[in-house]
Amino acid sequence: MHEPGQIGFRLQGRFGDLRLDACAEVPAQGVTALVGPSGSGKTTLLRCLAGLARAEGEVAVDGVVWQAGRRFVPPHRRRLGYVFQEPSLLPHLSVRGNLDFATARAGSQPGPGFDDAVGMLGLEGLLARSPAALSGGERQRVAIARALLSRPALLLMDEPLSSLDAASKAEVLPYLEALHRSLRLPILYVSHDALEIARLADRVLRMEAGRLRGPAVTQANGAEDPLARLDGPQLRALARAALAAGLAVEA
Repeated sequence: MHEPGQIGFRLQGRFGDLRLDACAEVPAQGVTALVGPSGSGKTTLLRCLAGLARAEGEVAVDGVVWQAGRRFVPPHRRRLGYVFQEPSLLPHLSVRGNLDFATARAGSQPGPGFDDAVGMLGLEGLLARSPAALSGGERQRVAIARALLSRPALLLMDEPLSSLDAASKAEVLPYLEALHRSLRLPILYVSHDALEIARLADRVLRMEAGRLRGPAVTQANGAEDPLARLDGPQLRALARAALAAGLAVEA
């Protein structure tokens, strides 16, 4: 549970009508997709991993214990980035100001620098603009860059594309794929969209009524890009498997 190179957690608690009883151990690299019906506890689990909600149990990321017994590291001291459905950028700051804010809070932790994050998310021409002057896809790209500049050991993404229209999703997805290829950063990614999961995920955890099922491994024999070596029929089979797991394909 506390081994380097792994993300491990065992969490139990009651949140309203939901009883969370989730245990998993996955590699501390690549994209682990978290799927399941609405109300199954996906967001609650992410909040518990972030320390924003309290459940009993253990959480360890790459050998660093965030929670165990009486030890509970508060959210601001956990090396994590969190990307929500809505970007929640600071409205009084420019794009550059939002990114500088994250950089200042990261301190000397290892991770991508300002220019790296800006380049990976294609933000060079947006730095002087205010959040109000951005499209939905642009705002979400800024939010992802801001999360990266916090130098996280774990990136949590809670349906980051669900509030976007089809054109904005098509704009953002290639950037997420590029991050997947270029960074070893582990990502726990919640989505209801089978095609997003097929394009991004190395493995899938399914959540049902607060419990986890899986993981099902989707990566192609350890390839750096898990979809790079798949042909059309293999991709369609992967998408069908995601549909069979209960995911929806959004237009």
